[in-house]
Amino acid sequence: MKSSRAGPPDGGYGWVVVMSAFFIMGLTAAVLKNFGLFFLDIQSHFGVPTSTTSWVTSTTIAMFHLGAPLASMLTLQFSQRVVIIVGGLLAASGMLLASLDLSLPGLYLTMGILQGLGISFTWIPATSMVSHYFVRWRPIAFAIASTGECVFSVMFSPFFQWLIEMYSWQGSLLIIGGLQLNLCVCGALMRPLETAQNPLQESKDGLEGNTALLPPKRNVILQCSLMRKPELFLYILFAIFAAAGFFIPPLFLVPFASSVGMEEYWPASILSILAVADLAGRLICGWIANTRLLRNLQLLTMVVTMLGVVLLLLPISHNYWAILVFASLYGFLFGCVVAIHVTSIVDIVSLEGFDNGLGLFMLFRSIGGFMGPPAAGWLVDETNDYSAAFYLSGLCLISSAVFVVVVDRLVERRKDMEAEGHQAINQEDWDAGKFK
Repeated sequence: MKSSRAGPPDGGYGWVVVMSAFFIMGLTAAVLKNFGLFFLDIQSHFGVPTSTTSWVTSTTIAMFHLGAPLASMLTLQFSQRVVIIVGGLLAASGMLLASLDLSLPGLYLTMGILQGLGISFTWIPATSMVSHYFVRWRPIAFAIASTGECVFSVMFSPFFQWLIEMYSWQGSLLIIGGLQLNLCVCGALMRPLETAQNPLQESKDGLEGNTALLPPKRNVILQCSLMRKPELFLYILFAIFAAAGFFIPPLFLVPFASSVGMEEYWPASILSILAVADLAGRLICGWIANTRLLRNLQLLTMVVTMLGVVLLLLPISHNYWAILVFASLYGFLFGCVVAIHVTSIVDIVSLEGFDNGLGLFMLFRSIGGFMGPPAAGWLVDETNDYSAAFYLSGLCLISSAVFVVVVDRLVERRKDMEAEGHQAINQEDWDAGKFK
């Protein structure tokens, strides 16, 4: 019987998968990142407070994360290709229905629930596919794929602003929904690895040699037992606090810039430059992670802490150039975090448990993503100052870095214990051979 490959291809068609994931990130995360451009128009249209309007984005973020376990299970049951195509249809239908301007609760359902599930059903399988196609080049492959969010954000910021001025926010959502139908094309390019399609045809040796490949379809139940690992539990606490801070700045940066006197395209230009800095951060941090100069978790601790400090300092800026400098630093450090915070899950649960670990990570991260923007909106309403949103974001991120420090220590201790165990076994084998 023909033996299967000894591991992921680490190239070849994997680069097609990376480019497909690149476009998926752009058509989902970049759209979500630019929701802030619609914020003031939606708030003015319905005549509601800041905190009420922020529930639209908050619902999208929450469904993006809550849908992750379901996306992981469907991926294991069917394939990444099928789940991404379904996600593309959900995301596009959400935007198309939102353009009908039914009501504010209608936006919670369409831009919130449908769009959020669509993002989850495309983003999660795309991330999974990239991780399974690469081992040696995994950090840089994921960094390249994730830059789709940055590249599209650069283009989408002025493009969405132009669409709003030409066709109103309702017409803009209709056009964006049409663009998101291309997610189905990206899904069609996601070719599952052979071992995931025909696990029963593998020889015993072949299966043992392919533990890094896609898991068999029978593993459709989310393994909550992974939560027993203290490292994963603490990493999930990091995710909750970090998510509470992550999604606040993109939502409130445009209103903050407008509140200090900027008009029309200036706030949108800040988002574009932020996206360029984000792109640089992902590529540079992905390259650093690939060199193994620092452990992923060490690097993550550093960039998350610096990101929190920058957000605490951002409100002191009250002119275009000062805001631009802090926004660029925020974008660069945000890109660094995104480049390594998902791949670090492999260091904690191994590649075999990655799909389930990612599902649990995203599920619990929804708590922070769901509560962060409304909490920031409430603070803005109470203080009548957008600076409060950035103070909350910075404090949440700095707090999250503490958990990463502890996780890194636990992972290193576990590795040391495993190394000592292997050394003891080898010593026993050597002694046994010596006295034969």
